[in-house]
Amino acid sequence: MIQGNNTKSHSVPVKRYCQTMTLKNDSELISKYKKAHSPEHFWKEIGQGIRSVGILEMEIYLSGNQLFMIVETPLDFDWDSAMAKLATLPRQQEWEAFVAAFQQCKATDTSNDKWKMMERIFHIYD
Repeated sequence: MIQGNNTKSHSVPVKRYCQTMTLKNDSELISKYKKAHSPEHFWKEIGQGIRSVGILEMEIYLSGNQLFMIVETPLDFDWDSAMAKLATLPRQQEWEAFVAAFQQCKATDTSNDKWKMMERIFHIYD
């Protein structure tokens, strides 16, 4: 039976950013990437940095070696400014270098280089 995922409610209206990235097509590396994002192994400084730039929620989904990320932010959130600030926070560059080993990217790519923003082409909201 397929189960859906619960979503978090926020006290403010939010907007959503959706991005995609490809991992190296290696089951051992994918397992290690998943482990690095588990609650027990995820670097607390990275989560703190994500919150400190104004991101309310971030989810990453995996299908094969394709990642899909959903980021929820307040309506007044400025993506470019927040990502520029995030890149300067403690351990962020170290984290980017660490996860680059799992990703189909150049070692020098920034998070913005690796994650490709997706275009919403359909919705059924009122």
